[in-house]
Amino acid sequence: MTVTPPPPAVPRPTQLPAAAPRLPQRQIGRIPVVDVQPTLEAGAWPVISVVAEEFPVTATVFREGHDAVNADVVLTDPHGTEYVLPMTCTNPGLMTWEATIYADRVGAWSFRVEGWSDPYATWVHDATIKVRADVDVEVMFEEGARLMERARDEVTRSDYARDLLTSAARTLRDTTAGIEERLAGGTADAVRAELTTTPLRDMVSPSPDYPWKVERERALYGAWYEFFPRSEGCRYDEATGTWTTGTLRTAAERLPAVAAMGFDVIYLTPIHPIGEVNRKGPNNTLNAGPHDPGSPYAIGSVHGGHDAIEPSLGTFDDFDHFVAQARSNGLEVALDLALQCAPDHPWVSEHPEWFTTRADGTIAYAENPPKKYQDIYPLNFDNDPAGIYAEVRRVVQVWIDHGVKIFRVDNPHTKPVEFWQWIIADVAASHPDVIWLAEAFTKPPMMKTLAKVGFQQSYTYYAWRNERWEIEEYCRELAEESAAFMRPSFWPTTHDILTPYLQYGGPTAWKVRAALAATLVPTYGIYAGYELLESVPRPGVEEQIDNEKYQFKDRAWRDFAPGGSREGELWMADYLRELNQIRRDHSALHWLRNLHFHAAEDDNVIAYSKRRVKVGGEDTILVVANLDPHTTRETVVHLDLDALGLPEGTTFVAKDLITGQSWQWDDTPFVRLGKDTEPVHIISVRRF
Repeated sequence: MTVTPPPPAVPRPTQLPAAAPRLPQRQIGRIPVVDVQPTLEAGAWPVISVVAEEFPVTATVFREGHDAVNADVVLTDPHGTEYVLPMTCTNPGLMTWEATIYADRVGAWSFRVEGWSDPYATWVHDATIKVRADVDVEVMFEEGARLMERARDEVTRSDYARDLLTSAARTLRDTTAGIEERLAGGTADAVRAELTTTPLRDMVSPSPDYPWKVERERALYGAWYEFFPRSEGCRYDEATGTWTTGTLRTAAERLPAVAAMGFDVIYLTPIHPIGEVNRKGPNNTLNAGPHDPGSPYAIGSVHGGHDAIEPSLGTFDDFDHFVAQARSNGLEVALDLALQCAPDHPWVSEHPEWFTTRADGTIAYAENPPKKYQDIYPLNFDNDPAGIYAEVRRVVQVWIDHGVKIFRVDNPHTKPVEFWQWIIADVAASHPDVIWLAEAFTKPPMMKTLAKVGFQQSYTYYAWRNERWEIEEYCRELAEESAAFMRPSFWPTTHDILTPYLQYGGPTAWKVRAALAATLVPTYGIYAGYELLESVPRPGVEEQIDNEKYQFKDRAWRDFAPGGSREGELWMADYLRELNQIRRDHSALHWLRNLHFHAAEDDNVIAYSKRRVKVGGEDTILVVANLDPHTTRETVVHLDLDALGLPEGTTFVAKDLITGQSWQWDDTPFVRLGKDTEPVHIISVRRF
């Protein structure tokens, strides 16, 4: 065998050729300002918040030598007005500066950090030492007097402040006064307060302006309820063995009950015409009967596509009625946007180039091995991106025009990220209140990038995080490093997910998972049937038997007594109502970044709190939950009182908002939680 030798190495030059020096991409300021956070890709994408949501801005600000340095954060609102907020040095050794900011209206904001030399702080430090050591006394007093005059003349001030600084300069120059009296002329509390509130700033060095998108509250906070409209009001005729479908009109009749449970958003699975070709039967089988409704995710038929309504559900007049009824019950409507087609979707015949054609001439259907979806053709965005982009944008506008302001996007991770960036921005240009939720159960880089390019909310791995350590680790990531760009939505179950924890945990497990979802993050969701603890799985998979995607499900809500369940059946609606009422009553649960974990001696018990300080008081919620649904647990919890806003060594009133009981707790309360009692304490913390 002949081996080809590698090419000879090219020697590196010992001296680079002469060339004009190239400046770095961004010049460092006279006062260096680095590592501004939160920022995304050096400002390529905006950080996010909602109106009144507070979050910290940090930066490293320093300078050469020993002169004092200071920093401000400057906010710019959508109209270009600037607001300057002082920062605090939280770590003098590392020169870390921090300020908490928030916005009072929606829109495109920005922020930057400005470092500056602080001549007053420098003078106070030097003068205090030198004057009392009898070193350069008159020089220090004269420098102080000139500084007072600069501060008076170079910064806009009130008449009172100008007189104050004039008097300070006069006192510093008064050789008839004592040394301490003269020194106090420039260091008095009133002078310090004025020059702290409205400082004299030298060598101001700004960071770049970083984009900041501020949105309405629903982008962060809300309780979602999902149902299949065709199941709401459906009936089975045992005599004929056939179903009568529910409609948009019968589904609207369910809205008062959903609202009564305290939900904010009603989420509809696709309501478009369902394909006839390759229609699926029960549990995703290939043998659909003549009366099987098929999967609503197999979109399109002779009756139309994504801009049409399944005829059995009704018309656009019926949809408009549904939206109006939702609004009258305090609910927003979220619509599933599933960009895929049944084989008989109009796009397949009109635009075959929008799909992937295989070597045998057939169009490729969707697969997620071992699952196969012969009733669904994925779009291929690479074949005609301009055409697909324009058509999807048109479809989205159809539903916006009919009152939809929230889209739950099915499998966005299977479409190009650049498409989502474009369409979300294009919609926001004329409809900034539209919210997009990414149903992206996929790898973290894709989930995070979808959030960065515009998705306001995202499904998460919550359903599969059961142990205390993994819940804490995951939620810290969501509430800290990811909070600047991704808002999580926690769902204990979906129409495709039924975890073993809920399959085998019984009512205790269902309470725990709902309570954690409702209190760990601001947005959570419930899939219809949770009230009934529907927990029978299809063998071998983590989903419900008789999956509602492929058939009707009559839960017979009509047979329920008002506010109660049918005799002999388990019932979670009251618990969900309590959770949602607690969420509405306690604004601490509306935020994400205020999550703080506490310690418990039993690893099966998790404890965490949320605190919000606002004008007129504060709101603090403490949650303690037993994660083991099979055993009652007793343990001691070790509370961080500072995180609860309480002084060390204090006691407080702990009121359980689920049971109404109250106890006097200190920093090491004993708890007993589990099957024979409530598995979760949701505590309102109140000082004595």
